[in-house]
Amino acid sequence: MRRFAVVLPVSALVLVGLSTAPALADPPAPPSTAAVRAELAALTVAAPHSMDGYARDKFDIWAEQPGGCTTRQAVLARDGKDVVDKPGSCQPTSGSWYSAYDSATVTEVAHATIDHMVPLAEAWRSGADTWSADQRKAFGNDLKDPQLLIASESSNSSKSDSGPAGWKPTNQAFWCTYAKDYTHVKSVWKLTSTDAEKTALASMLDTCTG
Repeated sequence: MRRFAVVLPVSALVLVGLSTAPALADPPAPPSTAAVRAELAALTVAAPHSMDGYARDKFDIWAEQPGGCTTRQAVLARDGKDVVDKPGSCQPTSGSWYSAYDSATVTEVAHATIDHMVPLAEAWRSGADTWSADQRKAFGNDLKDPQLLIASESSNSSKSDSGPAGWKPTNQAFWCTYAKDYTHVKSVWKLTSTDAEKTALASMLDTCTG
């Protein structure tokens, strides 16, 4: 069984070049634009919940996956190009990883990171505060939906805990996919939205060509 690559925290990531194409593998694809528009229309609008009690640890991120490697390592292996693993471990010795938010490519294993499409804090204030520990763990380690992706240090830092009402990728070519992924994750997990967020998502969906 193939094992996955190890990554270090966001603060360790550096940009080492630009890419005009994504890595060989991609996160799970969202539904069609029409289907996502229907999902967006169906999102419940509600005031953001309080951040009282929030902690990233409550999502148990980077839990162990089948095969013995963490979720973080699984995503790095899934979305990397030409990844070579150290025999018998989850540690890659080489590879490259594309950040669709800003079209940057990381080519040093120690400088790669993973981002949550719907930030954990945003999930908390839109409904995850009421979830069980198991539900939060499933969300924080969601490999089935387009929730986890490679992000550069600068884009991850600028995005922080913001949703699309307050942040958009600098790579405008990714706006369609970003809006579709974000909307789909919120729909699947039955998270609420705001009028401002729905307006921002609808505007980015207008950039989709199919």
